[in-house]
Parts: sequence; C-alpha cells; structure tokens
Amino acid sequence: MRLTIALLVTTVVAACATNPVTGKREFNLMSEAEELAIGQQVDAEVRREMGVYQDTDLQRYVSDIGMRLARDSHRPNLPWTFTVVDNAAINAFAVPGGYVYITRGILPYLGDESELAGVLGHEIGHVTARHAAQQYSRQAGGGLGLAILSIFVPQAAPFTDLSSMGLGILFLKYGRDDELEADRLGMEYAAHAGWDPSAVPRFLSTLARVDAMSERGVPNWLSTHPDPGSRVGEAENLLPTYATGAATARNRDEYLRTIEGIVVGDSLEQGIVRGSVFLHPMLRIGLDFPEGWEVFNSPEQVMAREPGTQHYMLLQQVDQPRGRGIEEVAQNAMRSAGFSRLDGAPARVGGLEAYIGTYRGSVSGAGRVLMRAAHIAMGRQVYVAAGFAPEAEFDRVDRVVEPAVRSFRELSASEASRIRPNVLSFYTVREGDSWQSIAQRAGQGITSAATLAIMNGYDVSTQPEADERVKVVVGG
Repeated sequence: MRLTIALLVTTVVAACATNPVTGKREFNLMSEAEELAIGQQVDAEVRREMGVYQDTDLQRYVSDIGMRLARDSHRPNLPWTFTVVDNAAINAFAVPGGYVYITRGILPYLGDESELAGVLGHEIGHVTARHAAQQYSRQAGGGLGLAILSIFVPQAAPFTDLSSMGLGILFLKYGRDDELEADRLGMEYAAHAGWDPSAVPRFLSTLARVDAMSERGVPNWLSTHPDPGSRVGEAENLLPTYATGAATARNRDEYLRTIEGIVVGDSLEQGIVRGSVFLHPMLRIGLDFPEGWEVFNSPEQVMAREPGTQHYMLLQQVDQPRGRGIEEVAQNAMRSAGFSRLDGAPARVGGLEAYIGTYRGSVSGAGRVLMRAAHIAMGRQVYVAAGFAPEAEFDRVDRVVEPAVRSFRELSASEASRIRPNVLSFYTVREGDSWQSIAQRAGQGITSAATLAIMNGYDVSTQPEADERVKVVVGG
C-alpha cells in the first residue's frame, strides 16, 4: 500500500509541469519526450498522406519565416519544422514537438508576409503553450485515451463508412481561451521578429469570410480554429501592446512574388476536377460524374454526391485485387466490403475489360443501399467506379449512375499532357472593373467574384480600386 501511494504521488508530481508560456504548474500527462515522439510519428503520416508541395523556394521561404518566429518563442529549443503540404484546404495546423504545417490552399488568401508570419506564429503558440498536450491530458485523465491527431486511410471495406472515405484527419478542436492565447502569441512572436502584428486581426477577418465547409475532405481553418470573426476585436485590442515602431514589416511584394504560380485547387498528382468531370493525368484515367453532382477529390478516392440526398458515387483503385480474372476480383472485393451480388456480367468499359454488377449492402450514414459497381482492369491496376442509394431510390438514381460508371476511360498520352492545374496569377485593375468582370475576363470564369474578393482581403460587397494589383486564378 505504501509503495502504491508513493508511486501515485510520484506520477502526479511528474504530471504537473510548468507551462512554458504562463509559468504556471499544470496537470499534463505528456512529457516533452513524448511530445517529440508523437510529433515524429504524425509528421511521417502527414507527409505520406497529404504530400509535401513541390516548390523548394516556397518551402525555404516559409521555413525561414517560421524559424525566425520559433527562435524567439517560449520553446526555442524544440526541433521546429515548417512544411507547406500539398492540399487545397484553407488551413494551418501544428502537432506536439514543433511540427507546423500550412496548406498551399491558405496561401492565396493571405495578403502579405506579415499575415503568413501571423498564421505561423499562431500555430507556434499552440505548441509553446502546450494546448494539444493539455487536451490529451484532460482526455486521458478521463479515461478516454484520445489521440492528439489520427490520420487513417481505409484499406478494406471501402464502402462501409461514408465518414471515413479518403483522407480523414481528427483534430482536437481548441477552445476559445486557447485560440485567444494563440492569437496573442502569434502577435507577440511576429512583433518581436519585426512583422506588423495587425496582420493577425487582418487574416482573421479574411478567414471569417471564408465558407466554413470542409474542402477536399480536410478540415479548414474555420472547423479546427473556432469562430475567427469573434476574435478580431480582441486581437485589435492587443495592438497597442505589440505595435511598435520596429514592428512594421509587411513585405507584400516579396510575398506575392513567392506565391505566384502556386497551384489553386486540385493538383496533377491527385487529379483534376473540371465541373463534373474527373481527369487524372498521372494515372491517365477519366470519368464523367452525373451533371450537377458535387465532386470531392481526395488522395485515396473521388466521391460525388447529388446535393441534398444520400445518392453517392465513387472512384478508386482496388487495393491488392485478389482473383484470377476481373469477375473473381470483383466478387472478392465486394464480399470483403460486406456486399452481396444480385446480378452481374462481364462488360467492356472504355475498351477495357470490366465486370458490372448490382449489389446489396449497408453503408454507415446511408443505411441499406443498392449499388451499381464496375470493376475495370487497366494494366496491372483494377479500378472500381460505383454509385449507390437507399434501396427505394436506387432505380431512379441508377439512370444517371450507369452511364457515369460506363464513362470511365483511359486517357491518351496526348490528352493527359494537355491537362494543367489552375494557378495563381495577378491582374491590374482597370477603371470601372468589378470583381464580377475580373472573375470573367482575367480569371476565365474559374473562380467566383466573391472568392476573388475574399482572396484579396475585401468584403464581397466592396469593389477593387483602379490600378490595384490583385490576385486571380487562371487555367494552367
């Protein structure tokens, strides 16, 4: 009994660590060594599943800014790393141990270098104040054992759970107090390094205008960093504390030069969505989803949904196909996913050997469904294009699903070589221009007028000024 009590006391004392930011003793079950170990593990997962954006100059630019901030933070001795990940979501995030990530998708929405420094400083603040570690301690202390960040990619049973389709990232959402502290730390770190701290309320204002919906299956800033709009005023109130004569750098021109040409939206490596058409120049495949359906692209699969319904389609590779022929491969894959065949027959799809069948099964989020699935052999790969809906609605949905499934095709080398992603460019505003005219003329109709306004730091009801150089999205 005495030994047990002594061990418990030792554990509690060890768990009470000093917060590097506040200087207060706090209950925390994660040591710094554990933070580093978790960070290393998650970093490998993020790099593998999200990908690193292939632009050496941009990576160096972001890393240099991050390191200037981190060296002047409350935990300068962490092995800090700063990475631009190849994802279109508007987000930035950090994990314990000093690993900070910013998506290429957020960069077009930042106005200058000081706003980039503010975002990176905010994420550094989440690490230095041990917000993620504190969340872990509270959850583990309650017996839930919740992981800091879990990245999973479903390999088996591809149709069984709509909530886990493609890349899934589970962030512990920070509370309001943590967000306000990270805002304050972002301003403090930026100002100490010479950047204008007013960048923090500026980028919060911009992000507050961005639609809160998740993009490409990855949570955006508004879902992982609650309510930025309500924090603008509190950040502005802190400006007298940090705004000094030495903290004025914005470096807009250098920032814009660095992000010019950055991919906006889908990348070649993950395939391109053009309206309802999906084209993957690297895999050389294409498929036409039903007109009007929303198409979501992720590293593991492409999913489409008829708005306001439980009608879905998806396209993905079959992981480790098993069978002597395409029919046996289809049967094994669908059986392992928990689906029973109702009927089916060999077919040719886009000139390729295929097996098309209808199946019955259950999908989390949709219940009992019927599915039309085509398993298509292309070289050594097998692809499955499928559409499904609740049983009572399947016959109506199948009228658009079957031709979409049969639209799968192999792209020629020439066709694949002509596919380019959308990229960021610039346009000088003329007298009489509006966001609508700029979106149609300079932006080729690729991006909406409202999105261009937000991307340039404007409210959607405010028009740009003549001779201003603004960001636009153009076809590659």
